Parts: sequence; C-alpha cells; structure tokens
Amino acid sequence: MTKPQNSNETPRVVLVTGLSGSGKSIALHVLEDAGFYCIDNLPVTLFDALVRDITSHPSAARKQTAIGIDARSPGAELDQLPATIKRLRDHGVDCEVVFLDAEDHVLIQRFSETRRRHPLTDEEHNLEQAIRLERQMLEPLLDLSRLTIDTSRTTLHELREIVRARVAERDRGEMSIMLQSFGFKHGVPRNADFVFDVRCLPNPHWHPELRPLTGRDPEVASFLGNDLQVKMMLSELREFLIHWIPCFEREGRSYLTIAVGCTGGQHRSVYLIEELERFLKSQGRDVVRNHRELP
Repeated sequence: MTKPQNSNETPRVVLVTGLSGSGKSIALHVLEDAGFYCIDNLPVTLFDALVRDITSHPSAARKQTAIGIDARSPGAELDQLPATIKRLRDHGVDCEVVFLDAEDHVLIQRFSETRRRHPLTDEEHNLEQAIRLERQMLEPLLDLSRLTIDTSRTTLHELREIVRARVAERDRGEMSIMLQSFGFKHGVPRNADFVFDVRCLPNPHWHPELRPLTGRDPEVASFLGNDLQVKMMLSELREFLIHWIPCFEREGRSYLTIAVGCTGGQHRSVYLIEELERFLKSQGRDVVRNHRELP
C-alpha cells in the first residue's frame, strides 16, 4: 500500500505500558479525551488484526489509537512485540511506545494507600517481589520505548499535562523536548536523556533576601543573569542544544528530555530552564517545561 505523505495523516498507534501503579490508566484516559481510540490490555496476538483494520479502512486510518499493555500479557506475547511494532511501521503506521515508571518505594506506598492488589502478587510473591518481577518482565518494552515518564514525584495534574502536551498534542513532524529542573538532594530524574549539574554556579540560597524565592522571580533572575559564570553556562548550554538536537532528529528520535539540576531545585536550575525554554521556543521548538521541586 502507499504510505501517507503527511506525517500527521499517517495512522498512529501509541502503546502505553509500564509498572502497575505508575499511572497507565490516567495516561490512557488523557489520550481518550484527546480523541484517541483506546484499547486496554489488547493481547499482542491480536495486533496484526488491528493493523489490518487500521490500514484497510480510510476512516480508521485517520484515527489515532492508544493501546494499554501490562505484565499480565504472557511472556511469549511480550517477546513478539519488537516484530509486531516493525510490522506496524512497515504498514505505514506511526508506532511509539510510552513507558510509565516510578521508584519502587513510591509504588509500594501507592498500593498501600489505595489498598489495591498488585496484579502479580500471589502466594509466592509479596508486593515488593511482584514489583521486581514486573520490572523484569517489562524490560523489553522499556528498551523499545521512545518516551519514558517517571511519575515518582509527579502529581496527577502534572502527569495529565505531560501526556497531553508530549503525546496527545505533539506535532508528529517535530521532536517533543522536555526541559526539567530538579534538586540533586531529591534524586536525579531517571527518564532524562541529558543531565546537567549546575551546582558549581553561585547559589542564591546563601543570600537571605533571595532564599525564599525561586529562579522564576525577577530578583533571583537578576542575581544569576548578571553573573559571568552563569552567562557562560547558559551560552554553552544553548550551543550544545543547537548542535545536538538536530543530530537526534536525524536519528528519528521523537522525544528528548533535558534535566538541569542544582542542590535543591529552587533557584539555579529553575532559572536556567526558564532561559532555555525561551531560547528553544524562539527557535520554533516544541517545548514542555517542568520544575520538579516547585509546587
């Protein structure tokens, strides 16, 4: 068959997967609200039939489909996914895997609070063991994913916004870039493609009048923006992104996550992310910004 020429007219399938308790159902609901035809827990063995349906009917071919996959699929079926995704793409379908993840202790806390049962718990596996087993089973899907979303420190509202902006509303002709500030004392983002450590820069925390503020406040922006080291760091980060983003695009990447961290994630990293967002948007880039440690 002839493949559509316009990337936004190409049939699109988003496979939503990840750890139980990480937010897969929320992601599927967001995509459904955005007009996707959503199917949860479709057996991998039925994918070929879905491909034929999507590509054989013109009205269906213009639709976007989201499919939820979890560890309840038999291991043999999960092993078939790489070949299945290749068949989808060979049929002219834009297929991507979105993997939702969270730290083990966060998942344990979520299951304890909701009193839900993990799908893999049984007489031989307690909750902690079930989570480890699920990670092992889903590792092939993590390797296939174009986008990984760590929901460990993400609110429901933030998760909905990330899925909406990065997946549902993404222009498929452009790379979606996530800029994230964070504090090293709270842990490094696990889903970042690049992590920049800016703890070497002057810290507004040591100035009492700036301590309660953030990098979004004019006083902090003025303090940092007038410092020579900060200017050099910002200039070199811009040059780095100008050079390397097109390289990732040429490799067919749809998503890129760039994290900038300082000690607490309140001042320096926030300021630099704000500046990088302005810069990339001025270049016509599709940018989503997230300050992980700010309320």
